Amino acid sequence: MLLERFYDEDLSQASYFIGCQATGEALVIDPRRDIRVYTELAQRNGMTIVAATETHIHADYLSGTRELQNAGATAYVSKEGGADWTYGFDAELLGHGDTIRIGNLTLEARHTPGHTPEHLMFLLTDGAFSDEPGYAFTGDFVFAGDLGRPDLLDEAAGGKDTRFGGAQDQFDSLAREFVTLPDYVQVFPAHGAGSPCGKALGAVPSSTVGYEKRNAWWAPFIANGDRDGFVNQLLDGQPDAHAYFARMKTENRDGPAVIGEVKDLVEYSAEELAPLVERAEVVVVDPRHNSAVHEGTVAGSLNIPGPDKAASFGAWAYDPQKDSTPLVILASDRDEAGEIRDHLVRVGIDTVTGYVTSTEGLPVYVPVVIPFDEVTDADYLLDVRGRGEFDAGHIPGAHNINGGRVLWRTENLPQDTRIVSYCQSGVRNSVAASALRRAGFDVAELDGSYGKWVKDQAAENA
Repeated sequence: MLLERFYDEDLSQASYFIGCQATGEALVIDPRRDIRVYTELAQRNGMTIVAATETHIHADYLSGTRELQNAGATAYVSKEGGADWTYGFDAELLGHGDTIRIGNLTLEARHTPGHTPEHLMFLLTDGAFSDEPGYAFTGDFVFAGDLGRPDLLDEAAGGKDTRFGGAQDQFDSLAREFVTLPDYVQVFPAHGAGSPCGKALGAVPSSTVGYEKRNAWWAPFIANGDRDGFVNQLLDGQPDAHAYFARMKTENRDGPAVIGEVKDLVEYSAEELAPLVERAEVVVVDPRHNSAVHEGTVAGSLNIPGPDKAASFGAWAYDPQKDSTPLVILASDRDEAGEIRDHLVRVGIDTVTGYVTSTEGLPVYVPVVIPFDEVTDADYLLDVRGRGEFDAGHIPGAHNINGGRVLWRTENLPQDTRIVSYCQSGVRNSVAASALRRAGFDVAELDGSYGKWVKDQAAENA
């Protein structure tokens, strides 16, 4: 058996390539949308990807199941969860106890609702080695040291108080389907530390059933049958859900658009690009650190740090449901631009058409950055950090809208007042500020953001 984990540090997301070396067949669990990593691995090992499946309808990234289906694989998706969570594209349907077989390998679906109603866990048996499962692909059900949050349907999909039923389901799924597995079964989750799909995810790539039963925070609640204590603990302190999650839920349920063959990006010259920028017919993506952006960037551009976090921040700053303006990436070369494009398509941003290697000759804008002593009572002070960060301490008088939601909450912002925005260090703030400027708001960024303000206050009080 060949088992390969692909981990996207940008979205803290794991997918799994599983191949039977005896027959040369392979499947992928929870694939991301840029599928080249899977097809290249298959080619290197003389394998064919014959199946693709997913543990649930994802909220934080766009699934690549349909891309692999388009490339010749059979798609398998959950049929559990009820009418509201029925997939809207043609695929083979899996219910509790159903299996996918490739060569000597058998993947069995177990219905594990809680994080979402339709959620499946997959148990893998390597028939060439054993007649019992040795591996559990737990999706967003069980993480290393944590559990998938049950409140995303409320936070991102328009649900109302579904979190309580979800938490109850999570308790039952653990008691019925997880702790009953042998301790030696290896656990491979769909996310790691940094993902907003849980509140305390571990950074290790895998675990075992026995290790989680012995050490995870939830284990004593299950062992003692303490359902109420479990529900309270699970729901307490969950992080903010980004606004783009709602779009991911809908697109993944209905079926993401298929990219198919990836086209080469066009390299623009300044002469070609400048008039397009001036007429707002394209938007330049500036992936540089905010310190460089503050020295001057392309007019109307979006600061989307990349390539490492381009998907995470791109989904904050650009909403393809409302905006189809072509994107042109500021990059050192075609390869860097292509890498950023790959990250963006993981969150459904498919409008990248080309790249440019320099800002020289393009209309330039220098973002307004001010020290705190220039903030006036007339300004609207906006904290774009997470809710927990804001509650732990903020600048007096500030209003809080998470940077991952601010573009979707513009009705809460003043149209005729200068907004002075900040985060902890300035990185997230630069992303949010660029999106708000493009939306027509007058935005100044607080120099050094909250971190500098705290230091300055401490120095004044020393």
